[in-house]
Amino acid sequence: MARSVLRRASLPREAVGVGGKEAGAASRDAADRVDRLMERAARAVGAHVGAVYLLVPERQTMQMTAVTGVPGKLAQPWSRVALASPVPVAEAVRSGRPVWLPDQQELARRFPRTALAFPYAVAMYVLPLLVEDSCWGAMLFLWPGTRSGELSAREAAEIDGAAERIGSTLREAAAQGAPVRPRDEPLAMEPPPGRHADAAAALTERLDEGFCALDLHGRITFLNATAAALLGRDRAEVLGSRPWGVLPWLTDPAYENAYLAAVFSRLPTGFAARRPDGAWLSFVLHPDDTGISVRIRPADAPAGQQGPTGDSPPSAPVRAGTLFHLLHLASALTEAAGVSEVTTSLTEQMMPVLGAQGLALLVADEGRERVVGSRGFPSDMPDYFDGIPLSSGTAGGRTIETGAAEFYPDSADLVRAFPRHRHYRDMAAFAFLPLTVSGRTFGCCVLGYDAPRPFTPDERAELTSLAGMIAQALERARLYDANARIARGLQDGLLPRIPPTPPGLGVAARYRPATHALDVGGDFYDLIDFDDSTVAAVIGDVQGHSVPAAALMGQIRTAVHTHARVGAPPDEVLARTNRLLFDLDSALFTSCLYAHVDVVGARALLASAGHPPPILRYADRRTEVLDLPPGLLLGVDADAHYQTVEVPLPSGSLLALYTDGLVERPGTDLGAAIDDLAARLAGADPQPLDLLADMLVRQAEETVVPEASDDIALLLVGCERSEAEAGPGTPGRGTG
Repeated sequence: MARSVLRRASLPREAVGVGGKEAGAASRDAADRVDRLMERAARAVGAHVGAVYLLVPERQTMQMTAVTGVPGKLAQPWSRVALASPVPVAEAVRSGRPVWLPDQQELARRFPRTALAFPYAVAMYVLPLLVEDSCWGAMLFLWPGTRSGELSAREAAEIDGAAERIGSTLREAAAQGAPVRPRDEPLAMEPPPGRHADAAAALTERLDEGFCALDLHGRITFLNATAAALLGRDRAEVLGSRPWGVLPWLTDPAYENAYLAAVFSRLPTGFAARRPDGAWLSFVLHPDDTGISVRIRPADAPAGQQGPTGDSPPSAPVRAGTLFHLLHLASALTEAAGVSEVTTSLTEQMMPVLGAQGLALLVADEGRERVVGSRGFPSDMPDYFDGIPLSSGTAGGRTIETGAAEFYPDSADLVRAFPRHRHYRDMAAFAFLPLTVSGRTFGCCVLGYDAPRPFTPDERAELTSLAGMIAQALERARLYDANARIARGLQDGLLPRIPPTPPGLGVAARYRPATHALDVGGDFYDLIDFDDSTVAAVIGDVQGHSVPAAALMGQIRTAVHTHARVGAPPDEVLARTNRLLFDLDSALFTSCLYAHVDVVGARALLASAGHPPPILRYADRRTEVLDLPPGLLLGVDADAHYQTVEVPLPSGSLLALYTDGLVERPGTDLGAAIDDLAARLAGADPQPLDLLADMLVRQAEETVVPEASDDIALLLVGCERSEAEAGPGTPGRGTG
């Protein structure tokens, strides 16, 4: 649905209506109405957090425009979502259906990346903003994870009504030429800071425990004398500040994350921390919609835990937003195999989140820069730098040489530093991030921006950390691609080249490796030409995906060739090959189908060793699944016997041999899948065998489950001559 959603969402930009100041005012009024509708709905259903995301079709993203219940700064890491990301907000928009996640366990099951980066105990509901099948964005609500049960009918009606009114508001504004665009940073509609009455303050002063209060931003708004003493600071020093900002021994991200957990889940959280003098303090946080009350008291050291100390606090602690991006990217790149998948993960899921308009991956290759992936830059820019000598003095080359990140908030500085390369003027700002693994810098990640960018210290630290993860993934992907090339080369070398076929016979063969496997597979096919009127068509499948499976496949092909050349009938070819497997002492089993095709006699002699049955299509387009005596798999029983069956091959008929990867799917009956293949053969339009083979393989690949895919081998043998038919055929399952 995502593609149609984007098309419809971009149409309102062409609407004609009010203009100038009137359009701006109308757009702001509509945005305010959207904000109020969302806030009212969140309050009505008891959600402690609510947010509205709007589509940005031209950037393939969703962007949060307003949020209630948390400060905008806290929502920032989750404010921009790539439509391709496997996260709840994007899923709701892509599917056009609400997403309900009652607890963290369900979130982890359905959206493991989100659960990793948002590890808070919440119930979540996301629904798309749909109006007459056009999607404008999504609305998100959070409740504490202690909530029980689904949404009530009243809650669902309240939320659906708000979504409909928001969608209508957005559509009407666009129709008037005043479309609502998401804000650069989400508007946080938060309650005013809580005020502490003098009586309450006096009460806490009488207690021997420390008490302080934080607003939703994490700033200290109150603390009693005991709390100030326990923290070792005067009240004036800490009021208005965040604890982890003024107390070096609280800079560990785990402490800030406890505060985030309290804000996002609205459930009590706690942690223990050690002061510079070695004393431990216990912090218990109690949140509500206005802020967080914190109880502080002395504590024993947690068992087996030393914790961070104030002796050497980190100089630049990683903040929670950075951790989110790191975790999100790490989980995305974990699933990427080859270089192209790494590039796709970065460009589809991280570029929109980072706000970059261009991304390129450069590697050093024999003294030259090689662009192994690029997206978003002007087309001639990657072409210019691909293959340029490292000695030519480029920013990417210098980053590879020094291993240090370089940031250019304005490309004018970059052009002055590297005047020979005018292409740097094509973007407004750049970041050059070293790709370093095990102390060796082998490449550079280049980010380009279409507007000047300041690159704050936090952002520079975050991007440098991200580059480390990208480097690990890219190095692994390059190794994967190299191994895959070797494996595929071995596979291709073991598969035959189809020899010239006798007059009146057409042959097409296809092989597709499993999508999930790096190792070579054991599927094979072969065509043995005997003379001007006879050939043997062979297809088989060695168990497993491994080099031993591929080696055994080569030995089986050789054995079949040898026994076929001496004139052995099909059953004897299989029996002799079976005995060879026992001589080789292989633990692998093999299925095999052997067909001796006599063009002049218009017949075929077939024998099977546990292989899926062939399909015969007649000239009138009827198809028949040939029920051959199955026979044992090769390698099961040294004394196994096989039977030869004769079937007619009249003029215009087609014999289809295949491996189970073409038809077998989890949860689907194999017999039904074979019948479906026969029906597709019967219904295929008249076309050359090569096109028919491509169509059948393509249809199979469209239904494959990646984690359960298998190799596919297909061999089509078509009789084009009209000759006298010989011998009766065996009955089979007819279709079409």
